[in-house]
Amino acid sequence: MKRLTRYTLRNVLELSTERYGNRTALAMIGDPQSTITYGRMRQMVDSIATYLMDQGIEKGDRVAILAESQPLWGVAFFAIISCGAVAVPILPDFSSKEIGTILEHSGAKGVVVSSKLFEKCQAYVSDSSHLIFRLDDLFHIPSAIASALSTAKDFINAPGRDTVRTKADPSRISARESGEEDLASIIYTSGTTGSSKGVMLTHKNITSNADSSTEQFVKLKAGYRFLSILPLSHSYEFTIGFILPMIIGGEVHYLGKPPVPSLLLPALKTIQPQMMLSVPLLMEKIYRSSVAPQISKNPKISKLYGHAFTRKLINRMIGRKLKKTFGGKLKFFGIGGSALDLTVEKFLKESKFPYAIGYGLTETSPLLAGAGPSQTRPGTTGFALQGVSLRIAPPESGHGEGEIQAKGPNVMRGYYKNEQLTKESFTEDGWFRTGDLGELNHGRLAIKGRQKTMILGPSGENIYPELIETLINNRPFVQESLVVPGDGGLAAMIKIDLELMAENLKLSVAEARDEASAYLSKIRDEVNKELSSFSRISDVALQDEPFQRTPTLKIKRYLYSLKNSIVHRKPEPSASDNTQEKDNRSETV
Repeated sequence: MKRLTRYTLRNVLELSTERYGNRTALAMIGDPQSTITYGRMRQMVDSIATYLMDQGIEKGDRVAILAESQPLWGVAFFAIISCGAVAVPILPDFSSKEIGTILEHSGAKGVVVSSKLFEKCQAYVSDSSHLIFRLDDLFHIPSAIASALSTAKDFINAPGRDTVRTKADPSRISARESGEEDLASIIYTSGTTGSSKGVMLTHKNITSNADSSTEQFVKLKAGYRFLSILPLSHSYEFTIGFILPMIIGGEVHYLGKPPVPSLLLPALKTIQPQMMLSVPLLMEKIYRSSVAPQISKNPKISKLYGHAFTRKLINRMIGRKLKKTFGGKLKFFGIGGSALDLTVEKFLKESKFPYAIGYGLTETSPLLAGAGPSQTRPGTTGFALQGVSLRIAPPESGHGEGEIQAKGPNVMRGYYKNEQLTKESFTEDGWFRTGDLGELNHGRLAIKGRQKTMILGPSGENIYPELIETLINNRPFVQESLVVPGDGGLAAMIKIDLELMAENLKLSVAEARDEASAYLSKIRDEVNKELSSFSRISDVALQDEPFQRTPTLKIKRYLYSLKNSIVHRKPEPSASDNTQEKDNRSETV
């Protein structure tokens, strides 16, 4: 243990109160009234926990939280676990049907819901046996009132009882204190390949992961400002962006809305954060919309950029501007949730932007491995978290990469009410099967792809679509892409920024769309030159709408195929081309 005396979430709250009582703990950007100190947080938590017990919440009962990230989210979470109950965070992006399924499957006795999301749990609220709490002000809305409400406006104006005014009962709270191995949270995931699963995380799973992360990747100090832009109901933001700051005495400032530039840029200037977490898509968008055009549109810079020495100098200059954009104080910009584009990462490394890489899963609370700003190496993830063991299983096919497997105090108890899936997720000797393929070289982990997304080549080769998508996404005007199995080969679904294309080519948007067909073929041909013969693209299709994504902005692959897409197929090769293909394949094998 580094900073905790027990691996429980209640211990995190108690120690942080003792150590940092008068410091700011939580705040909403632009709302001074939202600021909560560590001492005040403890008072609020104890009052709400006492109220929950008064309402019949027993040890082990499940209470859900359905809300956007904000200061009172964390207060509600600590209150739930402080009375011995189990928190069930629900991602705001889930549909009403998914939310209803989660509330039913978890057996939640109550829900703490924000007014904005109230209508998503309408069916649950209509049952008068459930407890309903309004997160906006932490009022309990009696069931007789709540069951008659139908709109968000009705809910925000409904009368209720202020749980924060309850007289706290420390002795009852102490009697309910959970142990390290007790269940703390059930997190329902939204994967890229199918339905949600309830991941059971214990107090030790979460707190050991946060505690180990306080010193290994960057030195953190009390008073450091954290800017939170991701959903707290996801384990990445929850453990590293909430519990970790609570342990070290940090300030967490919430944006409260999606991080569009008009909101994010002023917030960065105001908060000047030392730490921030993000998914790759944010930095990739910044690179493609701001950095790359600066280079390509200036012939002199573009020419100098082709030489390693001058490229690094140019990247350093851009990096200094980028750090100022992020407030000028940034020491740790954590990137996780999915793979970072290699071109973007190389730029970040050469620009000396303080990015860090993390790898893990909800099932591992979440961090398994990572690299701090001084440890990053493009194309690799980093080193195992202290206390975590990693190994690479032999590949099932006998060649290629093997599965990454893990052991440690952060590995989940299992999937809620699903013993069969739990059993399948562990090896016979007790290692957790991540489902990711990778390599370990001198202790440094590199991720190669997902077992479930890997495509088998014509002669049994392992093809990782994510690597091909990276090549496609770095072409001008490409917003995003998805590589899927096609008829007799691989196919790429590509979304083009038609407005940007029209602007650059001096065309109308309609004309740009007509040009897109030829451009897709050009992309296919250029990308294929960089690929092995077995992983080349046969078909390309124009993707009109943005791909649907998970909360960590990974594309939901299971939703897509070439059906109903506009396909541009590579012409059948001539006999001489076929001969060349065979020759290349022989050399590859």
